[in-house]
Amino acid sequence: MSTNNRIQWDLDLIRRYDLSGPRYTSYPTALQFDPELSADDLIECARTSTDTNSPLSLYVHIPFCEHVCYYCACNKVITRRRDKAQPYLDTVYKEMEQLASWYSGERQVNQLHWGGGTPTFISDQQMRDLMAALRHNFNLRDDDQGDYSIEVDPREAQDTSLEVLREIGFNRISLGVQDLDPKVQAAVNRIQPTEQTQRVLDTSRALGFKSINMDLIYGLPHQTLDGFNATLDAVIEMSPDRLSVFNYAHLPDRFRPQRHIKAEDLPSPETKLHILQSTIERLLAAGYVYIGMDHFAKPDDELALAQANGQLHRNFQGYTTHSDCDLVAMGVSAISQIGDVYYQNEHEISAYGQAVADRGHAVRRGVKLSADDHIRRAVITRLICHFELDMQRIEAEFAIDFRHYFHKELDSLAQFADDGLVSLDSHQIRVTDAGRLLIRRICMAFDAYIPPETATRRYSRII
Repeated sequence: MSTNNRIQWDLDLIRRYDLSGPRYTSYPTALQFDPELSADDLIECARTSTDTNSPLSLYVHIPFCEHVCYYCACNKVITRRRDKAQPYLDTVYKEMEQLASWYSGERQVNQLHWGGGTPTFISDQQMRDLMAALRHNFNLRDDDQGDYSIEVDPREAQDTSLEVLREIGFNRISLGVQDLDPKVQAAVNRIQPTEQTQRVLDTSRALGFKSINMDLIYGLPHQTLDGFNATLDAVIEMSPDRLSVFNYAHLPDRFRPQRHIKAEDLPSPETKLHILQSTIERLLAAGYVYIGMDHFAKPDDELALAQANGQLHRNFQGYTTHSDCDLVAMGVSAISQIGDVYYQNEHEISAYGQAVADRGHAVRRGVKLSADDHIRRAVITRLICHFELDMQRIEAEFAIDFRHYFHKELDSLAQFADDGLVSLDSHQIRVTDAGRLLIRRICMAFDAYIPPETATRRYSRII
């Protein structure tokens, strides 16, 4: 596999192709999930199409946050009442038992993730109880070789809580940082001193967490090129194993907390592009590998190694090394990927609780993958993970003639090739150094649900 880690910044191409498009954590994307499909049919299809010999990935959604971050578009419940957590966890336990009866068996759990919200909103004892329930219902590993991760808000993470997380089996954490500039933090209602983040990072390393990710966001109010560069300098000095650098999408009509952010305080589109260019250049110069889209990792990180070896995958948790796992998700709004099915739970916490009480599950909408979906998913996944595609490999896997099957798509790619985004030969598609930043746009050419020449406001912008 190619280990090329170069990025060519071509402002003309970026401006021409920076439309709105999916992030392709799934194909078909969540916009194709149909609430009219029978939940029973989705579950039956999942149960009959899953490979019972394959390992599992588990996801638990914990929606609670004590404070609202104005930029956030996640499904969360803002409350200072910690007593709200236990009734919700009791519902998760009931759903968990049902899911385990359908999907667990002897299947080993190689990946586990708790997301939110703020998973560390719950108490240390509740974290112990939740992990114990997962171990009781599923075949969790006990050799510390799994990929067991949790999202951590440094403002919530006491040393004792980090000790508990390591004790119960977590070996990876992801720290929400976003920006270290106090003015930016005040504007998004997330005051988080650098020393606080450093303490959590140092404690986590001392406890033996083997991978630490940090999340940053560019495009927040009052951000400047110099200010974000200062944040990058400090973060590079902290030396996390992975970095996710997300583009802030200002959609106050869809996400109520964003109405606290004044549009006039946001950096201009030109400033955002300068920040992104500088971010990429600084992280590459610091030795990080550009995994794709928003993600960077050290060369010896499992994501970078998997990409170099052609084994990187992508699912609802982002880039992952676990392509062989079905994803079984629990909690409000959680999305599962099992066999030939994607399905999502009820989005509102009250509806979720009532559904589990009535039916033992909370499946609200989903999609059954067709043969065409499987083919296109393989193509898109390959491109978004590895920036190249072997047509003969797809032909062998799905018994198709690639050039005949995708003749319209290849016509579209010819224009991309003329513009320097891809190179084409008789058997391969390769994304160029200039095309890597626009990989979402390239993948859209193979998306049967989006006319390739059409942008849609239902997705975030590519850059």
